[in-house]
Amino acid sequence: MNNHSKEKDELTDKRRFSYRMNVFFFASFVIFSVIIVRLAFLQFVEGPELSQEEASNITKDVPLAPVRGTIYDSTGEVKLAYSKPIQSLYLTLYKNYGDVNGQPSPNFPEAQDIATRLHDVFEQYKTKESESLTVEQIIEAMDLNSRKANGFMPRLIKSDLSEEEVAYFLQHKDEFTGIQIVEESVRYYDPDTVAVQTIGYLKKFKSSKTLDKYQEIDEANKTQTDPGLVYTENEFVGFDGLELQYQDILRGKSGYNSVDVDLRNLPEGVAGSTPPEKGYDLITSINKNVQVKTEQAILDQLSWLHTHPVSGRLHPNAKTGFAVAMEVDTGKIVSIASMPDYDTNIWRTGSITNEQYDDIKYVYQNGTIRSFPPDDSKKRAESVVLLGSTIKPLSVLIGLKEGFFTTNTVYPDRGSTTFGGDNRRVQNSSGHVYGPLTPHDAIRHSSNVFMIDEIGKKLYTQYGAGGIDIWDKYMKQFGLGVSTGIDLPNEWLGYREYTNEQESSLTRLVYASFGQQGKYTAMQLAQYTTMLANKGKRMEPQLVSEIRDSEGNVVEKMKPKVLSTVDFNDAYWNEVQRGMATEVTAFSGFPYDFARKTGTSTQVVGGKLVDNGVFIAYAPRENPKLAVAVVIPEGGFGSNSAAPVARAIFDAYDEEFGLDGVPKKDKTEETDETAAQ
Repeated sequence: MNNHSKEKDELTDKRRFSYRMNVFFFASFVIFSVIIVRLAFLQFVEGPELSQEEASNITKDVPLAPVRGTIYDSTGEVKLAYSKPIQSLYLTLYKNYGDVNGQPSPNFPEAQDIATRLHDVFEQYKTKESESLTVEQIIEAMDLNSRKANGFMPRLIKSDLSEEEVAYFLQHKDEFTGIQIVEESVRYYDPDTVAVQTIGYLKKFKSSKTLDKYQEIDEANKTQTDPGLVYTENEFVGFDGLELQYQDILRGKSGYNSVDVDLRNLPEGVAGSTPPEKGYDLITSINKNVQVKTEQAILDQLSWLHTHPVSGRLHPNAKTGFAVAMEVDTGKIVSIASMPDYDTNIWRTGSITNEQYDDIKYVYQNGTIRSFPPDDSKKRAESVVLLGSTIKPLSVLIGLKEGFFTTNTVYPDRGSTTFGGDNRRVQNSSGHVYGPLTPHDAIRHSSNVFMIDEIGKKLYTQYGAGGIDIWDKYMKQFGLGVSTGIDLPNEWLGYREYTNEQESSLTRLVYASFGQQGKYTAMQLAQYTTMLANKGKRMEPQLVSEIRDSEGNVVEKMKPKVLSTVDFNDAYWNEVQRGMATEVTAFSGFPYDFARKTGTSTQVVGGKLVDNGVFIAYAPRENPKLAVAVVIPEGGFGSNSAAPVARAIFDAYDEEFGLDGVPKKDKTEETDETAAQ
């Protein structure tokens, strides 16, 4: 190839390269021009429209209150706590009616007009029972500045509308922008006041955060991703009793409306709705008929003590009484009474007045599981008392187990005994001298000196100061001084006075041996009695036997639960059972052989010595079905104050279920039918 051809080819290549570069730059220019024009169009033409669309795509979930489950008695038919639907008026704000830069909104007059018109309607259909709302109260409920709730949240204006109010607002809905009639529920309780302190009551969530449970839920609300689990401030929640204990089960789940909101946090429309889920129902072990008769028996007995002398005097300070009836094999609580009681329906609005609180402040707590004085002066006995002679069956069991004596040992009761270096003297009740006593005789006659000489002193001789720990071990094995496991909140564990080191170890063991060194609840006493009946199985007390869904299907069935057992020789149990045979007038004509122990504990109240009535029993003696514990503070001897209540409970249970397995109610009905024919 010559030089001329070579130069010609190089020139052609340069022209091609230059052409390609020009095409490239031109294409790039066109592309960038299109991009710039598109960006400009997006910014200046479509921008506002897209911004508005973006704002409209913010969706918030507005909770709808859940429907609470029902609490039934043991039959599954009697409603002890239930929810009934009511109609409530809510208002959603579609404008900013609140302050703007510290100045009233131009829309405020419109809000004031709405409030005035609502007030006029309420006044027009006002009844004697309905609440009166002022214009100012309605404006406050409207929460114009969104201090209580987000702007898109509906505001509750009035609950429990009358039929006339509902009809009016449905007909004139277009005249009130943002109003909505919402079906909610209100909690009702059996008007016969059945086990009210055990069932509990509701308060609004916003006023329930004194409880740890609701403080935790309030914190969880901030990060909760499931709208159904979000609690609203005005939602009703369990504050005591089973209502609190089973709050998560009874509550169900919130429903919610998915609401589109704008940048001002105001609603634009409902995107979708999810209905609430009804909570589960509880079937309790409480039988209404037995419970009501238990409660009435306590009230009747208190009245009787005020008007009939016992041991030569009246007992006007016997103001309260507590009783628990527990099935021996299952642990089910058939009745649990803390009297006097009150009508829980006063909590229907979630709060009560100062006057109402003054009326109930000494009775709204559950004295069967808690300790509290019945008045502010603290000059009356607490809801828990020293056990007195009801501890003696356990004292004898301890003595037999420790080998201090045998079932054949005969002890010479001289009516009194002494202990300690200063020869402190203790005697039997009224100074009785019982003479030769076997262990079961000592229980039947309620010998203090047997317990002191054969158990209290010997524990100290055997273990020294360590005898206190041995005694404490046995008490706890029998459920005294520890939680019973009852499915109720805030159980009191008892006061183990024998651990108070202000007295010598010997003194504490001496007095503990005959029931003067431990204060326990009626529930603890019932669990202890059940252990005497079933020979050592500490049953978990159960108030709920089944959990069912809203269709009646069983979700969970509670099974009897043995918390622990004690291993004693069968001969020891038989000896103790043989001794539980004190004569009790209240059980005259009782058709069953039964085991029982009366108790009278003495303690100082208001600077004076008082006698508290205590009584435990189980029936029948062989194959026991029911264990009962009754406490009447300041009621005097247990045989006169507490035993009649226990008799009424056994009779009521026999009527409903049969202490021999055959309900006497059915026999009565059969007899009536035969007579009618």
